Amino acid sequence: MSKHEKPIIPEAPLSQRVKAQRERILAAAQQCFVRYGFHAASIANIAEAADMSAGLIYRYFPNKSAIVLAIIEQQTEIELEDIRALGESTDLTEALVEAFAHWSHPKPDMRMMNAALFLETSAEATRDAQVAEAIQQADDVGCAEFCAWLERPPEQGGMGMAPELSYRRSLVFLCLMEGLAVRAARDPKMDLELLRTSLAEVMPRLIAE
Repeated sequence: MSKHEKPIIPEAPLSQRVKAQRERILAAAQQCFVRYGFHAASIANIAEAADMSAGLIYRYFPNKSAIVLAIIEQQTEIELEDIRALGESTDLTEALVEAFAHWSHPKPDMRMMNAALFLETSAEATRDAQVAEAIQQADDVGCAEFCAWLERPPEQGGMGMAPELSYRRSLVFLCLMEGLAVRAARDPKMDLELLRTSLAEVMPRLIAE
């Protein structure tokens, strides 16, 4: 190859390119949904935020509803990661405080549940049966993940909790996490030390037999 020739850079596998484009569209859609709401945000808004044509977006998603469902799936995966991180933590109170801090002051490059988007999807579930079903499935998966952690033997990082008790406690855990997500969107300047003290009072009771 002469010094005037440009090196040939092999193209990324199609699957990786598709994944990258989908992630780009979903990231732009999240920004638009948080800013305008699901109904007000248009494909044109998303295309502008993603810096691509609307026609290109339709190559990856047939309509806006498909984008909404893909975001719910993505947020569910992140919520499961958060639940697993709680299970691996030696201090549940501190783990929840850190989660709240991340939700209330999100960073663009951080993979995390978006509190404002959580509120949007919850509201949309009251209007769209397909979204409601997707969220219900996500709740079922999250609850099962919590139950599995609570029932796991202590030597395996679990709580050794009986199945009939683990389901009730997992429901409380989910309500607590989702409540913190809502609070992060509504009151991002909450005193973290106050939150830490408040959680420390109730967490031991929540995991006790």
